[in-house]
Amino acid sequence: MNTSFLGKKCKKRIFVSHAAIRLVSIILITMSGLLPLVAAVLPEDRADALYHSYDGGGIDVSGPSILLRKMLGKYNSVMAKYYVDSISSASIDVITTASPYSERRTEKTIGLTSVKDATTMNLSYTTSTENDYDAKTAHVSFSHDMFGDLTTVTLGYSRGWDDVGSSINPALSKDADRQSYRLGLSQILTRNSIVGLDIETVTDEGFLNNPYRSVRYLDPTSALGYSYEPELYPRTRTSNAIAIRSLYYLPYRASINGEYRFYTDSWEINAHTFGLSYTHPLKNNWILDLRYRYYTQSHADFYNDLFPFQQAQNFLARDKELSSFNDQTIGFGISFEFTPQSWQSIDKGSLNLKYDHIRFNYDDFRNLTVVSTPGEEPTYSFSADTVQLFLSIWY
Repeated sequence: MNTSFLGKKCKKRIFVSHAAIRLVSIILITMSGLLPLVAAVLPEDRADALYHSYDGGGIDVSGPSILLRKMLGKYNSVMAKYYVDSISSASIDVITTASPYSERRTEKTIGLTSVKDATTMNLSYTTSTENDYDAKTAHVSFSHDMFGDLTTVTLGYSRGWDDVGSSINPALSKDADRQSYRLGLSQILTRNSIVGLDIETVTDEGFLNNPYRSVRYLDPTSALGYSYEPELYPRTRTSNAIAIRSLYYLPYRASINGEYRFYTDSWEINAHTFGLSYTHPLKNNWILDLRYRYYTQSHADFYNDLFPFQQAQNFLARDKELSSFNDQTIGFGISFEFTPQSWQSIDKGSLNLKYDHIRFNYDDFRNLTVVSTPGEEPTYSFSADTVQLFLSIWY
């Protein structure tokens, strides 16, 4: 897991990257703390069926996902994933400068995992398609266990090719290329504790802004006191992030997981993430998860909620995801593990429900649905709810 220029709609991709897609990232980050334990072992044969839902800020995102894994001999495993987003948007960006819209995004992934002694290689290729945006991503990573499997080092590289279009301007066709470099280190400190360090650099080049989104500027000739013009972003962006995570197993089979992540980029955005989660086993194969996360960031150097005049500077942005804001997430998950006695081809299964409530507070993005003197409108805030229901089967 941003929005609109005087046209028909706001772009779901950019906004959901902070909201719904950001939640998916939180889940993957939490899970990654467990990966070093199985760095040189093939993933088990399994099938996952997921339904996800996001509702907040006038945006509804929902859809199914299917993932299959299968071993090929002793050293290789293949996977395939199919993921669908159905989006309906009437966010603040849409209702202030455009009209509500609905669209559908389809994502497909194939992957290969191979092991050789203490080394694991992962390859994957993903395509994502919607009516005005196509994305392709290739990924490769290598993990190696050292010092009696107590230390794991991971190197990863991803390359993405995006094609940006516009439903209101069929002639628009822009490219965006993305590269990601990742270094990870995991260390088992004791039989009950693991610490991990991840460093990532991402470079983006090409058309990086939203063809539907606009900025506003003071205009005394307008009845509102302001008018709109298109956003304009730099054609390059470089970001760096470092994260440290720890996992500690408690004596009564429970565990506690903590994380801190610092992010900075060439657009002068600095961000901090703090997370804490707790996993507790219950009776009769039930497992309870509780989690809390806090995120805060500064605004991009070319962001402004209200520019003093038209074409006030070389680059212009009013995307609230480039503003100063913070969000807090409180969530829980509950899982039930079962072993079917009558299904001979099924080893075990797990039924899982996850829920998160997220509160967003923007410091310098104003709510234009409230009529006031330009620049004195109240700052914007909203809440969102996410639900994931999924079934996992090992065979």
